[in-house]
Amino acid sequence: MGFSLLFFLLISLRPTVSVDGNLDLIQKTCKRTKYYELCLSSLKSDSTSPKADIKDLALVMIRIGMDNATATNSYLSSQMLNTTNNTLMKKIIKECADKYASASEALYNAVQDLGAELYDYAYMHVMAAADYPNSCHDALKRYPGLIYPPEIVIREDGLKQICDVVLGIIDTLGW
Repeated sequence: MGFSLLFFLLISLRPTVSVDGNLDLIQKTCKRTKYYELCLSSLKSDSTSPKADIKDLALVMIRIGMDNATATNSYLSSQMLNTTNNTLMKKIIKECADKYASASEALYNAVQDLGAELYDYAYMHVMAAADYPNSCHDALKRYPGLIYPPEIVIREDGLKQICDVVLGIIDTLGW
């Protein structure tokens, strides 16, 4: 159910356009990813996909991942204001917000790498972006009394799934 909410939020913020001319490429590309439905719906709803090649489709998904990481960073930053009494939780939320900022930066680096056709580096940066939320999760595990907020779980899973889609697309680029 959490994934559905995140998926709906991601897709509902994007304009819907007809991609009939490029639907075959999108479907073939998405079939090579771990999350076909996420890939297909995301790419079909993006206005740049109808004219995209496979590398452009990877860039679209990276942009979606950057949007996710940035939105999660903003959400966590706003949560710091709401946890005024618990300095430990505030510290962990700050650490988590920083990790999502790093994830966004790693995805930005992946964009640069794809532009330079450095697919192995792009892959590495996307893997790093997918892993940054684990640090957030691990920080909370160190303190048995703290509960990992369900909203963060949903966002973490969403970013990881988006990154998995990007990795699947990069795999098709033949590096």
